[in-house]
Amino acid sequence: AGSGPRAAMAMAWRAAPRVATRLLLGRRGIASCIDPSTGLTEDQKEFQKVALDFATKEMSPYMAEWDEKEIFPVETMRKAAQLGFGGIYVKPDVGGSGLSRLDTSIIFEALSTGCASTTAYMSIHNMCVWMIDTFGNEDQRHRFCPSLCSMEKFASYCLTEPGSGSDAASLLTSAQRKGDTYVLNGSKAFISGGGDTDVYVVMCRTGGPGPKGISCLVLEKGTPGLSFGKKEKKVGWNSQPTRAVIFEDCVVPVGNRLGAEGQGFSIAMQGLNGGRINIASCSLGAAHASVVLAQEHLTVRKQFGEPLANNQYLQFRLAEMATRLVAARLMVRNAARALQDGREDAAVLCSMAKLFATDECFGICNQALQMHGGYGYLKDYAVQQFVRDIRVHQILEGTNEVMRMIVARNLLQG
Repeated sequence: AGSGPRAAMAMAWRAAPRVATRLLLGRRGIASCIDPSTGLTEDQKEFQKVALDFATKEMSPYMAEWDEKEIFPVETMRKAAQLGFGGIYVKPDVGGSGLSRLDTSIIFEALSTGCASTTAYMSIHNMCVWMIDTFGNEDQRHRFCPSLCSMEKFASYCLTEPGSGSDAASLLTSAQRKGDTYVLNGSKAFISGGGDTDVYVVMCRTGGPGPKGISCLVLEKGTPGLSFGKKEKKVGWNSQPTRAVIFEDCVVPVGNRLGAEGQGFSIAMQGLNGGRINIASCSLGAAHASVVLAQEHLTVRKQFGEPLANNQYLQFRLAEMATRLVAARLMVRNAARALQDGREDAAVLCSMAKLFATDECFGICNQALQMHGGYGYLKDYAVQQFVRDIRVHQILEGTNEVMRMIVARNLLQG
């Protein structure tokens, strides 16, 4: 296995107690047909088991508390970073794990069984570090990436604005060049980690209108003129803060620009291709956990003198949930391979996977809640939190309406 983060993850798995992870390895036959390790290499199975063990021990017991008290679990994420989860697909020379997009999807799916909200933030953080690693020069890579990969510092992705969501190319935040600096003015909305994170990857306008006028700057917390809006109250994703990020005459060195002027929109979109796979993977983990929770509830809960599991209607619904889960997983993993291989159709496959997986997985979680009856609506039961946490996955990283536009455009151009 060699040395470095890959070997560290394998060693962590071998040292862990060999106990079946409750949520994913299950106790009954249902686990075999939805087994997420099917088709994986031995290395990938090791990464998965490390992530599952971490999710079970370090995330699942605290998921409800983080949600209720709106705790950003910094120390837990730093423990995850010690396993190589702070820069999963970042190059090893700056502290990354150097794993593939498929490896990354497998890891995020596993972690999300413990807390989808926290894992979703980690996926955004990973996307930001990859952008710096991929488009930054050597100075930028070595200046920013090591502390981000260790999660000593945390990153936020700043694209959306109050007036530009799906129409990202119309963003207005401006960066005017003055000598060796840019003066940044404007605001970003719905920024995950905003106010609590240390590094902000900001898309801003350095040129004319449209995508070719957009550049990408890396801004550090503490920069004069950088401030934050109030912490938003959200339906889910409560283990990560969300705030507006405001720039008022922020002076940013030209040396903090990723790539060339005008390259920012391309950088943002390439980051989102992976981000869409990541967030779809988080939905997969929540859906898998919800299927198992539903299966357990149907077995235990009795109505009309017999277990709910004897009801053929519920059996059929459970079968449909399992089938949709496996179909979504295959689609996500196919897109992850395409992105890793640099295939021409990778971007549209990522859009298809994000659209299908986030829609289907929300439906699976919602059906699992329905199967719990009134209990599903109580916060004592984890299924309701999975429903709340992954609902937003159909909106962020490009709404699913935009995903449909991307797929349709690709088909009609042919």
